[in-house]
Amino acid sequence: MTEVTVLAYGAGNVASVRFALERLGATVRLTADPDEVAQAERLILPGVGAAGYAMSRLRDLDLVEAVRVFQRPLLGVCLGQQLLFETSDEGGGTELLGLIPGRVTALTPGPGLPVPHMGWSRLSQIRDDPLLEGVPDQAYAYFVHGFVCPDGPATLARADYGGPVPAVVRQGNRWGCQFHPERSAAAGARILKNFLEMPA
Repeated sequence: MTEVTVLAYGAGNVASVRFALERLGATVRLTADPDEVAQAERLILPGVGAAGYAMSRLRDLDLVEAVRVFQRPLLGVCLGQQLLFETSDEGGGTELLGLIPGRVTALTPGPGLPVPHMGWSRLSQIRDDPLLEGVPDQAYAYFVHGFVCPDGPATLARADYGGPVPAVVRQGNRWGCQFHPERSAAAGARILKNFLEMPA
């Protein structure tokens, strides 16, 4: 049975992520211990709320360096995807983990679209990747966010919210989903299953 470690650092929707993984047959370890992170086969970084608070929690728990040096499969979810980048404009400016180049900025929606972006949007796949294996192009995923990652070489799939929203990103062994795969029905379950099958 696949084991996956989920960072329980006080800034993520841990319960729903855990239940989604357990439904797929995974053994889930919740931790905020840097030593356990170092030993993990694969790691999920959830995130809900503000980037500054999330980074302060990671610093307080001595997890920043543990995540930065983690070389096995890593998946950032929602705010967790944003934390993979270098900086965020949120809260007047926040230094992030720096695992993927670029700056997270406030979402600029199309006319008549509210912020935050909350609800179902289609995923337009632009590059093949094992994380998206078996996920149909234009599948729906569930988003809740008011900031957006830069659209660049790391982007695997986009949503459209009056402009491109990088919805799935990858740099090396680090992936991110701007949406909540644990709340995204069959497409989200397949993405989580694919992550569980990544070679550690």
